[in-house]
Amino acid sequence: MPRKFIKELGQQEAVDEVFVASGKQLRPNRNGNLYLQVELSDRTGSLSARLWNADEAMYQSFNDGDYVRVQGSTQLFQGALQMIAKRIEPIAPEGIDPADFEPQPAVDANELLARLKELIRGVCDPHLKTLAECFLLDDDFVAQFTMAPAGTKHHHSYHGGLLEHTVSMMEAAERIAPCYPQVNRDLLLVGAMLHDVGKTQELGFQTGLEYTDEGQLLGHMILAVEMLNEKVADAERLAGEPIPAETVLQLKHMLLSHHGEVEYGSPKVPMTLEALALHCLDLLDSKINAFELVLKADPNTDSPWTTYQPTLGRKLYKGTRHGRS
Repeated sequence: MPRKFIKELGQQEAVDEVFVASGKQLRPNRNGNLYLQVELSDRTGSLSARLWNADEAMYQSFNDGDYVRVQGSTQLFQGALQMIAKRIEPIAPEGIDPADFEPQPAVDANELLARLKELIRGVCDPHLKTLAECFLLDDDFVAQFTMAPAGTKHHHSYHGGLLEHTVSMMEAAERIAPCYPQVNRDLLLVGAMLHDVGKTQELGFQTGLEYTDEGQLLGHMILAVEMLNEKVADAERLAGEPIPAETVLQLKHMLLSHHGEVEYGSPKVPMTLEALALHCLDLLDSKINAFELVLKADPNTDSPWTTYQPTLGRKLYKGTRHGRS
């Protein structure tokens, strides 16, 4: 019998399948009883599972990255699908097809990468172009960049999502630049390319989607600045001349302020035209994708409204053509 992948699961569905486990945690509930929370994944995605009345022996019975057989049922919780497990047990890898668990980009990564390179070739500032190309000449970085998600839950939370998000923002930057000639088009375009590069180190995505230790302790903005410093040195060696300090300073500010507000994780708020434009583009693309993911995954097939989404603080209207006629 062929396996049923995560993306094929609906709510209130019995499950008896093998997954890869990650992010396991032993937590107390409100009554102080322990339960096991773990992220389950296959090549189509991931979902959270909970096993009630767990104990230390259950927690220690498998490690992150192990194959586990899970028996349970799915349910909708705060607008997202999760699994209530009745049984989780580790299994040996013999007889398991690894291809069922190797993540695949949810987008055409080759096509998007080709478009990104095309946009960078159109950058007129030689220093910015060389800097961007130094990232693209790094095969290890490109491999991570094309596979990484842009988040774990809220937007572009799938393999290849970071590349899709980046190219969408660069496309938007290219189109709005003529409308705002006072904005440095090259700086905005390269800033859009680099604004989230730190997520290649912030997020773990070889199996499920989770935060790395570096991601938890530093965050993708600080990591991006560290990566930028390395590539600035590479670009200067390649070009045989320094990149203007003002250019590097403005790029760093864009990376550190693109979330717009301190309460949203930005160490600085936007203080240049290009930083402001980058923040607006990031907000636009991330919010549209977040809405789109909710609309596509909504289980209310007989209603023009989605379920209430706590992360968005609202329901979304699908229209009568998506729900009742």
